[in-house]
Amino acid sequence: MTDQRQRPPRRGQGELEAQILSALRAAEGPATAGWVQERLGGDLAYTTVITILTRLLAKGAVTRERVGRSFVWTPASDEAGLAARRMRRVLDGERDREAVLASFVTSLEPNDERLLRELLAHSEAQRED
Repeated sequence: MTDQRQRPPRRGQGELEAQILSALRAAEGPATAGWVQERLGGDLAYTTVITILTRLLAKGAVTRERVGRSFVWTPASDEAGLAARRMRRVLDGERDREAVLASFVTSLEPNDERLLRELLAHSEAQRED
């Protein structure tokens, strides 16, 4: 006989990490796993929150500090910084960096390409100073 109880729909890959990071960004300072669990609504097990926070720590997306017998967690950077870290990780995993970067640049929309050129010029000017 099958279980007739309805299970909540499964989250997409990375969705839970994004929700936890969003909750941490909304905190007014470092937050406990319990606070994150409450913020996300309670259908999530405390151990699941700890598991995701630990994975985010391994990815460099959060930091933690021991307070008493537990930890408080803080996002390591803003959303742009985290996206840049993911892009770097993908690039670092490829053998032919030049081909990957060339493909990326040639697929940019004209406004994004212009912005990238401006950012590179600004970065180069800063290095020369």
